Amino acid sequence: MPAGGAIAIWHRMTQHSPLDDPRIAAHAWARFKRLMRWMFGVTLLVVLGFMALIYSRGEPVSIHFYIATALGVGFATMLMSVLMGLVFLSSGTGHDESVAELDGAQPSDEPGDGRNR
Repeated sequence: MPAGGAIAIWHRMTQHSPLDDPRIAAHAWARFKRLMRWMFGVTLLVVLGFMALIYSRGEPVSIHFYIATALGVGFATMLMSVLMGLVFLSSGTGHDESVAELDGAQPSDEPGDGRNR
């Protein structure tokens, strides 16, 4: 496919995104960062809770077990937080609605699963 054809398809797929406006983008990213700070605090509480639970069992375990548990739980919780935060950012700003299908269909205002029927 020639390069010009790829650009034409790309232009048909996208519309103006609200995140193109610097004011809206700054507000959205500030909200995302605030959410991430809260989720980092929640992650710390969850990790500390797991560490306390393991310690309260009274079983002798290696320090490596504590480190691996803290890193595993912390990484998994923060990964989930970042991915869900990006979903909220994309949906909350209207960025999702700025992408249309290749067949020329416009985004629908009706609730549903997003499929054209």
